[in-house]
Amino acid sequence: ALAALPDLARADGRRRIRLCPVSTAEGEMERTHKIGAQFCFFGTDAYPESLAALPDAPPVLITKGHHDLVHGRQLGIVGARNASAAGMKFTRTVAHELGEAGFIVTSGMARGIDTAAHEGALPTGTIAVMAGGMDIIYPPENAELYDRLGQGGLIICELPIGTKPLARHFPQRNRIISGLSLGVLVVEAALRSGSLITARNAAEQGREVFAVPGSPLDPRHRGTNDLIRQGATLVENAADITDVLDSPLFQRPALPLTPPELPLKAPENKAEPKNDAPPAATTDHDLVLEKLGATPIDIDELIRQSGLTAANVLTILLELELAGRLERHAGNKVALR
Repeated sequence: ALAALPDLARADGRRRIRLCPVSTAEGEMERTHKIGAQFCFFGTDAYPESLAALPDAPPVLITKGHHDLVHGRQLGIVGARNASAAGMKFTRTVAHELGEAGFIVTSGMARGIDTAAHEGALPTGTIAVMAGGMDIIYPPENAELYDRLGQGGLIICELPIGTKPLARHFPQRNRIISGLSLGVLVVEAALRSGSLITARNAAEQGREVFAVPGSPLDPRHRGTNDLIRQGATLVENAADITDVLDSPLFQRPALPLTPPELPLKAPENKAEPKNDAPPAATTDHDLVLEKLGATPIDIDELIRQSGLTAANVLTILLELELAGRLERHAGNKVALR
């Protein structure tokens, strides 16, 4: 069948097809096995049933870690890369509680909400779906998380080893996250973001869509608030999710959400899909500002998440307060005005 493809393509007037040499395929298999990863083929018992039901299911998956996790009840969690400190804390808590309730948390290993989701669920089981090859850790600062996932969780990708993650790969990755899951929780998301692509995929695939509400003054909550406006389940704690997924009525199709139109293929010169959230922090001042939002956050938690010294954070908070941008709350908590 493979040998006949070039002649069939020419007869149909299509462009010339070059078959993959056997040596190239064998080389890819050797390099994949060398890093401790395995292949999972469509049509085998090892392939996840929920993903196999999709019309665009990947024919081949590459996995590393505890493969049996793909057969568990999964809940996808996605959100902003430049997440607030409150959003990160909430995500860790919800992911941990979902794990305790018997769910496997699936996410994309991106910085921000994805990272918090994996960290919260590592003790009970979590799956990371990568946008590039199995050997390309993205973002680089998640190298330690990658190692922990390989030992106590599972890493999945569909692209060959050595493939660098490009903008067009992220929407493809997102449909696997939603396809593996019973539902998807969006914690923080701007109106134009990859997280909303995942939510749209989930709705189209018949999965449940959950969203965490937030202040309309924070652009990181405009996407999630819009999802709730369209019918996504409002989530304030893990019970809001488990009540739906454990309900005897759960077999019903997901609500027909219609998130804002988003480009399925972002410009290739961008690392990830475009969004209207604030740019990533480049200074200590910007880092603290990024972690703050309209939701009050404990100063000790802010110091822990920022990775800065207490003196540095307190100085920046004082500067923001003097500038009229910071509001202090009871319990040693602060929020942006």
